[in-house]
Amino acid sequence: MQRQKSILSFLRPSSESQSSGLPSTQPPASHHQKNAALPGKCAVGLSAEVRGTDTPPEKLPSQILRSSDEDGGPSLFSSIMRKFVRVDGGEKTNDRSNSPPFDKFNDLSNHPRMDNDFKFNKKVDQECFMEIESDSDILGPNTPGVRPLVPRFKRVQEETPKLEAKHDSSTFNRGKKSKILHDSICTSNKNEKDAQDPTSKFEWLDPSRIRDANRRRPDDPLYDKRTLYIPPEALSKMSATQKQYWSVKCQYMDVVLFFKVGKFYELYELDADVGHKELDWKITLSGVGKCRQVGISESGIDDAVQKLVARGYKVGRMEQAETSAQAKARGPNSVISRKLVHVITPSTSVDSNIGPDAVHLLAIKEGEYGQDSSSIAYGFAFVDCAALKFWVGSINDDASCAALGALFMQVAPKEVIYESRSLSKEALKAIRKYSLTGNMAVQLTPVMPVAGFPSSSDVMNLIQSKDYFKRCSSLSNCTLDGFVRHDVALCALGGLIDHMSRLMLDDVLKNGDITPYEVYKGCLRMDGQTLVNLEIFSNNADGGTSGTLYKYLDNCTTCSGKRLLRHWICHPLKDVESINDRLNVIDNLAAQPEVMSLIAQNLHKLPDLERLLGRVKSSVQLSASLLLPLVGLKVLKNLVKLFGSLVKGMRTAVNLLIVLQEERNMNSSLRKVFKIPVLGGNNGLNKYLTQFEAAVDSDFPKYQDHDVMDSDAETLSILIELFVEKAPEWSAVIHAINCIDVLRSFTLTAKSSLGASSRPVILPQSKITCLSVEAKGPILKITGLWHPFALGENGGLPVPNDILLGEDTDGYHPHTLLLTGPNMGGKSTLLRATCLAVILAQLGCYVPCERCILSPVDIIFTRLGATDRIMAGESTFFVECTETASVLQNATEDSLVILDELGRGTSTFDGYAIAYAVFRHLVEKVNCRLLFATHYHPLTKEFGSHPRVTLQHMACALKSNGGNHSKSDQELVFLYKLSTGACPESYGLQVACMAGIPQQVVESASKAGQLMKMSVGESFKSSEQRLEFSTLHEEWLKTLLSVAQTGGHSVNDDDDALDTFFCLWHELKSLYPRK
Repeated sequence: MQRQKSILSFLRPSSESQSSGLPSTQPPASHHQKNAALPGKCAVGLSAEVRGTDTPPEKLPSQILRSSDEDGGPSLFSSIMRKFVRVDGGEKTNDRSNSPPFDKFNDLSNHPRMDNDFKFNKKVDQECFMEIESDSDILGPNTPGVRPLVPRFKRVQEETPKLEAKHDSSTFNRGKKSKILHDSICTSNKNEKDAQDPTSKFEWLDPSRIRDANRRRPDDPLYDKRTLYIPPEALSKMSATQKQYWSVKCQYMDVVLFFKVGKFYELYELDADVGHKELDWKITLSGVGKCRQVGISESGIDDAVQKLVARGYKVGRMEQAETSAQAKARGPNSVISRKLVHVITPSTSVDSNIGPDAVHLLAIKEGEYGQDSSSIAYGFAFVDCAALKFWVGSINDDASCAALGALFMQVAPKEVIYESRSLSKEALKAIRKYSLTGNMAVQLTPVMPVAGFPSSSDVMNLIQSKDYFKRCSSLSNCTLDGFVRHDVALCALGGLIDHMSRLMLDDVLKNGDITPYEVYKGCLRMDGQTLVNLEIFSNNADGGTSGTLYKYLDNCTTCSGKRLLRHWICHPLKDVESINDRLNVIDNLAAQPEVMSLIAQNLHKLPDLERLLGRVKSSVQLSASLLLPLVGLKVLKNLVKLFGSLVKGMRTAVNLLIVLQEERNMNSSLRKVFKIPVLGGNNGLNKYLTQFEAAVDSDFPKYQDHDVMDSDAETLSILIELFVEKAPEWSAVIHAINCIDVLRSFTLTAKSSLGASSRPVILPQSKITCLSVEAKGPILKITGLWHPFALGENGGLPVPNDILLGEDTDGYHPHTLLLTGPNMGGKSTLLRATCLAVILAQLGCYVPCERCILSPVDIIFTRLGATDRIMAGESTFFVECTETASVLQNATEDSLVILDELGRGTSTFDGYAIAYAVFRHLVEKVNCRLLFATHYHPLTKEFGSHPRVTLQHMACALKSNGGNHSKSDQELVFLYKLSTGACPESYGLQVACMAGIPQQVVESASKAGQLMKMSVGESFKSSEQRLEFSTLHEEWLKTLLSVAQTGGHSVNDDDDALDTFFCLWHELKSLYPRK
């Protein structure tokens, strides 16, 4: 109730305004002197007042807000509030009709400057407002910087006939004509040459002399490229206009800064080079101090800004805070004040053309965790400015940076902020590695150690003093609960806040919602490398989405639904009940095609409600941009459009939820997946929304193209304040619609499947342990499995295969599959298809197979493909070992591990030794579900009789060409069918022929291979005979003898001995089966 009274308190008519009848345009002299001084932390000092003659006059814009009740009629507030009946009843809201009016825009000059009047009334580094005043040597609308560049020679040629017509041609001196033409050509050539000269007229901009604000050179490790040092003697010689521009630019050297001059926006010096390079604008010598400049009219500024931002630039705009008439009213020598309104970057853009994907700005902080520093803690915070959402959290990681990679793949930031000298080399390598994933470049923004991220205590004090995240009542308690390292998480949040404050984004910070973010908790874990190897979001060919799991599942209609789909894919479920709840909704939707059609019709009508709500929430307190001449009306018109679209879109969403609630089966299944807010009744959102619809229809009937009036700002601010009071409920509606969109997408994927598709059976752990007496453990049984988005030959479906790992109702089955087969035989495809089937099952989707039974997987590990990271200084074998180390350190019995051709990046003997040791460790120590593909055929001999290993291979056949039965001349035919037993060889020579290696080279290789086999024939022969008695048998017997010598003491405490007994028991059982 206090919040409602605070809104209404702004609506009391001002006695001063009513008595005068017209707004005063002359602010107090003290206010002018206060804001003319400028620039906070600028590297140069300015005089207290910058004076000069005025700029050309401009058209005075109409008033944005008018005092209510000027004509003695009903007040604006009373007319609006007739449309609203408070849910809590009573006439309490009527007490607000006598409160003072909301933010007196119409009496700006007499309005006392308060702390919250202008959100930008700050110093650059610490606050957000910069107000500057200019002199009169700024060119007007016809400045040469924005006119088409016409050489003087051409202009003289055009003027000559006019001169001859006006004066008798016989009296016109031909010699004088020639001299004019000659001088014109020389002058034109000189101007063009000077304009194209990249050398600046300012010596302190020269690359050999440039320094930052602390007078450091670029070769200094602490050099801050965001600032510029301007010598005081150079500043004293500048005109008032130059001082105005450079006092801001010296603190924003990393920003392309547009400077408003009349009805034009201009770029100078280094920024002019950017405009010339990226936008093909012609550079001229004029503007501020006759320096190099380019420009654009105000009608084309938005398009220019969007183009530069799309190409990765940060773009700022210095707007005129008053008209020339308002400046003259303050005195004959007064100058127009300007201010830096905002800075737009690729990671903070909120325009509608940014696409459906979330745009994130991420800040990361590294800290040590553990006494031996073996474990590293990372704090992070990121924001989606368009949706007005913040997330904060922390992760524990090791030297492999697997968790850090998962964070980057999940968030997919456009820009990363980090302390330049506080991140380890491994972390920097991981950042660069995952920044190159996909087809979008990520901007890395280091923060100098001098500034650094603030401490956790300073961050909390800053949040409280600036009133950031004011809708989160207890930030420290609710948001950071469960995080091991609160301090590093808060430091990262502080770095993010500092960066956003510099970009003038206080509206986002004050009105944003902040929630905790957990990378792994409660979901199937997939580290960054696994997401890359399985091509979940981007393929390895061109970085696009073609041939990815995201593309396969993306049948979503709404943009916010697509973003939720990505979040779900990053966090598959582990809870069996939650998985089945999603599958039940899919079954209900598939059984009711009329409901599916109704949902599709409504979803197609919806705008991006999530971003619309964020944009509206950020404008709860109308920003200072509404006060700007000419710009304020444009901002207000856009805000009317946003609010009207949000209200109408919410009506469509609420109506859809009401219809689905009437379907009894559908309502009960949906409520188990997401929470639906109260829609009906006196306290329901439906009645509340109806009142807003009536207000929009009456006050903004043409909200898409509304003609802005004086009273619209006040009307709109009241409506937005009232609407945002129910922000959590509106967010719940949007989330419900997003869930429906994603579940509908899953249903369409299952129904449109080209092959067999089945509902997975997820077994709780309690049921798994009852299946077999011999051994207990997880299970993965898939019949008729095919890769969901890999095409077979001639564009057909891939050949289906069966996978069985773990115990089954038919009896015990090994957890490990040792897979062999020829190159290109389909091994990698089978491995990927198995992982994708598990992910789809735990997402709550149908699986591309005939039948799927599994126990939940906690972690998926993959070691696929042969890749190096040259830019990170990592070889192919190093990458293999790094990924394998993460598997050995973190895999559990419930994990699914995929290893493809481990050890091939080094010598044959070293590679085989590593593959053998890793395979045995995973089989005997971890006993997880393991698919191990290899070309080391001796492994099949060593583990052929191991009770926990099954041997299978991808089948192939040899086809003779022209009756020639030579093996090297036979054509290899891939069958892509998983068969029992080991493959006799890898058929490398046949694959080499298929790849186009010349025939004579292949024949030479064949002869060399025969000689090699003859030279080491005995070794090959002995290795082929080790199937019956391998080195494993030798070790088992040694263990048995050791136990016998000790008398069998402590056998129960020796896991290796017990494991050996089990293996020997299984071996004897297989040799002497029951009759």
